[in-house]
Amino acid sequence: MVPEEPRFVVGLHDATTLHYDLRLQFGDVARSWAVPKGPSLDPAVKRLAVPVEDHGLDALDFEGVHGGGRGTGAVIVWDEGTYALRSERDGHLSFVLHGTKLHGAFALTATGPRRWVLVKMRDEAALPGYDVVAEEPLSVRSGRTWQEVAAGLG
Repeated sequence: MVPEEPRFVVGLHDATTLHYDLRLQFGDVARSWAVPKGPSLDPAVKRLAVPVEDHGLDALDFEGVHGGGRGTGAVIVWDEGTYALRSERDGHLSFVLHGTKLHGAFALTATGPRRWVLVKMRDEAALPGYDVVAEEPLSVRSGRTWQEVAAGLG
């Protein structure tokens, strides 16, 4: 039996500030980074990625409203799929995403304490000049915006 590829999810989360949560399954946890401006398919664009605490695998499936805190707490599954880890060493991850919106090779590199950079690597899935977060704002799971989830619509 061939083991399944690990899962990834990118959630759009209205918490203290609106941001994207990148979560990569590693065994029984989801390693997580907050990406304020969201991922990019343009290799020239570098995105800040702030590591946050590991989450349980249930975080890979959540779409709805978290109670408490600032913001609405609304979360949509902006993208999801599987990924293949290419390399992992201290302060650097390289992986290939197989999602609905995000495809191809990406890298996460630590650039300081609690500061990483997420970049799209140059490959056949790269789309220079394309702003995927602006062009494709809806949940891949429900087809809703985060505002519709916050309002309980849909």
